[in-house]
Amino acid sequence: MQDDKINIRDLLPEELASELKAMGQPAFRAKQLFGWLTRGVSGWDEMTNLPKPLRAALGERFYLGAPGVLRKQVSAGDGTVKYLWRLRDGNAVETVVMRYHYGNSVCISTQVGCRQGCAFCASTIGGLVRCLTPGEMLEEVMFSEKESGLKIGHIVLMGIGEPLDNFDNVVKFLKLVNHPDGMNIGMRHISLSTCGLTERFADLAALDMQLTLSVSLHAPDDETRTRIMPANRGRGVAKLMDECEAYFKKTGRRISFEYAMIDGVNDSKEQCALLAKHAKRVAAHVNLIPLNHVDESPLKPTPPERIAEFKRALEREGVNVTVRRSLGGDIEASCGQLRKKTAEAMKSGTERA
Repeated sequence: MQDDKINIRDLLPEELASELKAMGQPAFRAKQLFGWLTRGVSGWDEMTNLPKPLRAALGERFYLGAPGVLRKQVSAGDGTVKYLWRLRDGNAVETVVMRYHYGNSVCISTQVGCRQGCAFCASTIGGLVRCLTPGEMLEEVMFSEKESGLKIGHIVLMGIGEPLDNFDNVVKFLKLVNHPDGMNIGMRHISLSTCGLTERFADLAALDMQLTLSVSLHAPDDETRTRIMPANRGRGVAKLMDECEAYFKKTGRRISFEYAMIDGVNDSKEQCALLAKHAKRVAAHVNLIPLNHVDESPLKPTPPERIAEFKRALEREGVNVTVRRSLGGDIEASCGQLRKKTAEAMKSGTERA
């Protein structure tokens, strides 16, 4: 691998145009090239309307990324497809393709590993390895669509990693995937999930991208939230609510609160009442999530009947609330599990890529 080359899919159309101009190419070549790059080609020779000398010159300056499928799992119950992709440097990330009545959605990773340390998440075990580039995130979407044969219409940045901890690369990815000459996936069909890095909320709001901001709240009080989500330390729920309110007022886009239901931790009547207060303040939608089991965690999911009562209590307070439908339970579809288990198996020599 030649480390001095960059992924050509990291470049926006105007950046491609600048590179091609420096190579003495006409302006129209940039649009042709960008079209190929967002169609999921994996080799320069597939770009049949570009001259061979140009393809050769591009190959000398850039690499054309194409992640390899390390593992693929398909749910027998609902058709959810989970991929473990091998990246060019040997690292791996997970992507999940989900089928809904409104179309197909892909949940992508934004980092290899995660530094946020949430107690209920397998993604953070082992910490952060590195951030993904814009092109690598784009490839997750493209190659999930290409390999599965399912047209992707919605994107969720809720896989491995914290998107706001990779802010610049994520923003560039959003511009790439939204571009009308590329995949052209509308911002209103994209949801970005964050554990609450409040220092980045104003930056995101200033871009006015019209995406949906999903805040992984998971507890309405500082004591509980700091215990299960270390990112709350030094920020706090009050600061988080202030930033959510400011974001809502700036963008006009309703925020979603993700709330994993954890037995005996965040599912009391008092916590329900406090959650309702926060949600009504910022006009948030609350998405209750039955907790996914992680082997290394002692946390257990709240029983279904108590989740139903928690939901009814929020509704009585006038909160817009849903319970997320569990998808891919038979294929370890919660984030980080497949990557972790595959890495462990490869280390022990029981599985080969």
